[in-house]
Amino acid sequence: MIPQPGENNTLKNPLWQAACLFFVLWLCHPLLSAAQGKTAPGVIVAQAEIRPFPLSAEALGNARANESVDIRPTISATLTEILFEEGQEVQAGDVLVKLDNLEQVADLAAAKAALVDSKASYNRSNELFKTNVIAESQLLQDEARKIADEAMVSVAQKRLADTIVRAPFAGRIGLRRVSIGSLVGPGTVITTLDDTHIIKVDFDLPEIFLSRLEAGLKVLAHSAAYPDQAFEGEVTSVDTRVDQVSRTVRVRSVMQNPDGHLRPGMFLTVTLLKERVDALVIPERALIPERSVQYVLVVGENEIVEKRVVQIGRRRPGDVEILSGLSAGEIVIVDGTQKAREGRTVTIIKMETAQP
Repeated sequence: MIPQPGENNTLKNPLWQAACLFFVLWLCHPLLSAAQGKTAPGVIVAQAEIRPFPLSAEALGNARANESVDIRPTISATLTEILFEEGQEVQAGDVLVKLDNLEQVADLAAAKAALVDSKASYNRSNELFKTNVIAESQLLQDEARKIADEAMVSVAQKRLADTIVRAPFAGRIGLRRVSIGSLVGPGTVITTLDDTHIIKVDFDLPEIFLSRLEAGLKVLAHSAAYPDQAFEGEVTSVDTRVDQVSRTVRVRSVMQNPDGHLRPGMFLTVTLLKERVDALVIPERALIPERSVQYVLVVGENEIVEKRVVQIGRRRPGDVEILSGLSAGEIVIVDGTQKAREGRTVTIIKMETAQP
């Protein structure tokens, strides 16, 4: 087609129109960017609240007898009598076994005879000293011999008493490991004695629970041997040290065991309960982990964002306990943390409410 005179054909050229449009967009780009920069991103927030946060921790524990001892003699001698039955309940002071005591009886008799002689010599010297017949040194010598003989009698009596082995406390006798006529000594275990009326259960908890642990907390224990039975007890003490490797603290609880179902050495699953606990709680989605540090984005005055370090405690589905770094009533971002920037403003789209 032949262009007509006076007609501007350049403006109708498609390439020229595209170039003009690109130029206009290039000129408007800074203005559009500035306008977009001034638009605050929308976020969903929640309020940090003090809410009931019951303490519930599970651990694995080992059962121990309230008192437990291996029955051993303190001297070497032949076993002459066994006065207990396996599994028998005994009281403190009951005689368990007797050892051959002929040598000890003879030693005691000799010690008593020597004491009688030394006492007579001392009494005679004391009378003579009063009349100035003997010197004071002779009197002191006889007195020293008498005191030494009294000590020898005490030693002989102790050795004779050691031939009788008694129960140091009330409890249940274990299996017998020796027979009459056996030569026993301090290294020989005759039997065991356990006080199982009360069972101690030791278990480890993470140090994060340390501030909540106290005497009197309720404890429930379950054993594979009795799957349908729960054993109740309470915390009696908490160890003074935290393990540097596992970062756990040892907790001791006691449980009544009148039926004798619990035995020392049993493996138990322990649940620690404390219902009346209030804590500062926020949604777990608000946490921003960076290496070993946890952050939250706090929406302050004029909806300006502040990045803050927090120390977290226990967790439960959807919630986390805040130990420090945040106060009740403050608002944190739970959704939209990727768009929010510290020091910039945000637009609150929705305020989440706590679930009952």
